[in-house]
Amino acid sequence: MGDNKLNIESRLAQIGSVKEPVTGAVNFPIYQSTAFRHPKLGQSTGFDYIRTTNPTRKVLEEAAAELESGDAGFACSSGMAAIMTIFAKFGQGDHLIISLDLYGGTYRLVERILSKNGITASYVDTNDIDALESVRNENTKAVFIETPTNPLMMITDIEKVCGWARKHGLLSIVDNTLLTPYFQRPIELGADIVVHSATKYLGGHNDVLCGLIVTKGKELSEEMAFLHNSIGAVLSPSDSYQLMRGMKTLALRMERHEYNATKVAEFLLKHSMITDVYYPALTDHPGHDIQNKQSSGNTGILSFKVKDARYVEPILRHIKLVAFAESLGGVESLMTYPAVQTHADIPVEIRDAIGVDERLLRFSVGIEHIDDIVADLSQAFDKAHQELEGGAAHE
Repeated sequence: MGDNKLNIESRLAQIGSVKEPVTGAVNFPIYQSTAFRHPKLGQSTGFDYIRTTNPTRKVLEEAAAELESGDAGFACSSGMAAIMTIFAKFGQGDHLIISLDLYGGTYRLVERILSKNGITASYVDTNDIDALESVRNENTKAVFIETPTNPLMMITDIEKVCGWARKHGLLSIVDNTLLTPYFQRPIELGADIVVHSATKYLGGHNDVLCGLIVTKGKELSEEMAFLHNSIGAVLSPSDSYQLMRGMKTLALRMERHEYNATKVAEFLLKHSMITDVYYPALTDHPGHDIQNKQSSGNTGILSFKVKDARYVEPILRHIKLVAFAESLGGVESLMTYPAVQTHADIPVEIRDAIGVDERLLRFSVGIEHIDDIVADLSQAFDKAHQELEGGAAHE
């Protein structure tokens, strides 16, 4: 049976295996070398200088491309480095259409750096074709989609929007960080480029900073290879190895993340201190049907709003198992306050307009036992309620 016929769980577990031809090592080695000897003038082993390629990084990049059904993969030094490498394709006068509910780091990159190069952007609900049409102009070059979005979990119909983009000659770029290729493969739905903050679920252990790009098509892949090499924000051999090691257990982790997040969402829905829960697995989520159509599962991220912003500080102070920290996608449960952390660079009037207000908390649900996670939330909610109102909160 060829590798391309194996189920994705098997392909993930086998990343880097049976690829080392000399010793037969089960795990592919770390080639910690910046330069490679040439056999003679005019000849190369295929490896010349580490910025262009490295054997360890190459195995990772090939695996990423295969998992996302693309033609080429590019490993970068962070998720933002990956996005910047993609955006380097655009120049003076170009216009981008971008998801309205957007990770704050991407917004900062577009508004504070790309804008200096004369690149403009419009932020809309990318699932609304009329909204896309209303901002498209003769200088529009691409549509950049987060689905689910971070932190409000808005869903975009990838196939529909990529079809619209293709009709108008636009590039379609999808940030697949929150679902990974285990649950969602945007290129199979028509996307041209997929990008990941691989620091998150792909790495999965909060211990390696990395990003991935996967492209479809020979011409686009060659252009991205040029940009990747020229900019030089490439992933080191040791970090490439560490990312591959994390990816081997992706299937197991994503299943547990999804199970736990669903249980947490159900708990939050019934709690008297919570007014809103944002999680696509919930049947009343506006993107639930689209999510089920284009994805085989759900992320481990959810967001929720407490009924009073005063509850935020004591909740974050009283959680014990869950860490108050600024990241997501690792095996440990983390809670983040977007208004002052991940989305602080977005103007408050924009944040408030889309719903990223002072009552919103984002929860990256880890793989701990679900009873322990819920118990920790419950005790933190109770203590917050006792401090502010007197008495325990009602579940």
